[in-house]
Amino acid sequence: MSNTNIINGRRVASDRIATLGENEIFVFGSNIQGSHGGGAAWYAYKQFGAEWGVGEGLTGRTYALPTMEGTTSLKHAVDHFIACAKQHPELTFLVTAVGCGIAGYRPDEVAPLFKEATSLENVFLPQIFWDNL
Repeated sequence: MSNTNIINGRRVASDRIATLGENEIFVFGSNIQGSHGGGAAWYAYKQFGAEWGVGEGLTGRTYALPTMEGTTSLKHAVDHFIACAKQHPELTFLVTAVGCGIAGYRPDEVAPLFKEATSLENVFLPQIFWDNL
């Protein structure tokens, strides 16, 4: 099963990512302390090598975005993520619906933060984000 799809020209990440292909990175929401205790963060830690104690950036086959500190903080983190994706065109970033689980944000609050990422060929967003852009 593929983790990516192109639908109407949009790069869509699967809602269910159980394994990663070569050079694929699982992008998930965490907290700044990197306590990956639930949701996608726990899954990233157990399955894909997210490092405990790292709440932002690349570790293992993952990229952590701190979502629990407010939308201003999250916007800065997404900007750092976009810069990282630009610096690593050899990697494919599979963005989950970050912030829309335990952090409690609505997709219409988070999706616009990723608007600049829509032009990056190596970033795949969840359909729920595309629906809100």
